[in-house]
Amino acid sequence: MRGAKNLTEGPITRQLFNLALPIMGTSFVQMAYSLTDMAWVGRLGSEAVAAIGAVGILTWMTNSIALLNKVGSEVSVGQSIGAKNNEDATSYASHNLTIALLISLCWGFLLFALANPVISLYKLDGDISERAVDYLRIVSTAFPFIFLSAAFTGIHNAAGLSKIPFYINAAGLVLNMILDPLFIFVFNGGTNGAAWATWMSQATVCLAFVYQLKRRSNLLGGFSFFVKLQWKYAKRILQLGLPVALLNTFFSVINLFMSRTASLYGGHIGLMTLTAGGQIEAIAWNTSQGFSTGLSTFVAQNYAAGKAQRVKNAYHTTLKMTSIFGVICTLLFVFYGGELFSLVVPEREAWIAGGIFLRIDGYSMLFMMLEITTQGLFYGTGRTIPPSIISITFNTLRVPLAIVLSALLGVEGVWWAISISSVLKGITAFIWFRVLQKKILPAG
Repeated sequence: MRGAKNLTEGPITRQLFNLALPIMGTSFVQMAYSLTDMAWVGRLGSEAVAAIGAVGILTWMTNSIALLNKVGSEVSVGQSIGAKNNEDATSYASHNLTIALLISLCWGFLLFALANPVISLYKLDGDISERAVDYLRIVSTAFPFIFLSAAFTGIHNAAGLSKIPFYINAAGLVLNMILDPLFIFVFNGGTNGAAWATWMSQATVCLAFVYQLKRRSNLLGGFSFFVKLQWKYAKRILQLGLPVALLNTFFSVINLFMSRTASLYGGHIGLMTLTAGGQIEAIAWNTSQGFSTGLSTFVAQNYAAGKAQRVKNAYHTTLKMTSIFGVICTLLFVFYGGELFSLVVPEREAWIAGGIFLRIDGYSMLFMMLEITTQGLFYGTGRTIPPSIISITFNTLRVPLAIVLSALLGVEGVWWAISISSVLKGITAFIWFRVLQKKILPAG
């Protein structure tokens, strides 16, 4: 398969590391866009952070929807490569890009048009709401770049070329880090300046992917970016990617309600704590997600090739890696949460509140690693439904749990609801896999 790596032979641990580390870096880079914005805007005060934090939940929702074609690419193209079917691999790549563009245009227009009523859900003060609306309208016009870049990333991951998305996204982050202080402070753009810096960086990343595929590589022998959709391919992409996109989108909707609860009980400090704290937690989430995506790509090829033992060994190896990282995150969040938070928002009241959030959240880190690693195994075998059911069930539980606990503990009840549900998700994912293990991976 031209330009793609064969993952069905060779040392498992090395292949997983070679896949996972660049994907981890890419995930971290994508998360760092929002974190970089928050870190610079944090110098403007907690109210400014609350404004972009409110939009951050919607950006998270956008990235969740974009997973439809990222995961759709990783699994459909990856399995086609494993089965040595180049025609299907190129068709799936083209269809994922076409679907990504269509969805991004519709979603971007919707949020641009409904910016005011959407932001009003947070019940923020007038000035903060106004800043958030302006920020949202700017970033919504960049959604086509975000969606297409996600699909491009998935195609490269499926081919075992995860370093390329990392390099391209890293270059975009460096550009964003340069433009943020320039637009926010030098040009006096404030929160809008942060939005334009992100817009330009995302556009640059998307154009870099186009240049890479059209001028520098001949991945899969070359393929058209946009095609007339065929139901055969679109259906399979939707079957693979839609459950993942829905569960992550649903997760972001739950966080929207959690943010509103945090705002009601903790004011703009409560909202700021949840959104900025969530960005810090995303360092752990995206790192483990990198291992999970690497595992998913590895499993997709080996599962299609009928090599069940390599799949089992890869799962156990990945679980060991993520467990070590989970212990490190737990120690950092529990004992040094306040210090970590102060790097983003130095305001004393903010980092004290943030330290409490990270300490409570830190107790669930190992279980989060367990859930995400097992999720990668399910995805690689084409079974995206079980992780979706687990995520939807326990993320939904967060809302009533947060309401009950907030009545008893104040805004800290929201943090406990998040931590407890993460523990339950990890335990349930592992048990589900153990029950289905013989059916998914028969001996031989």
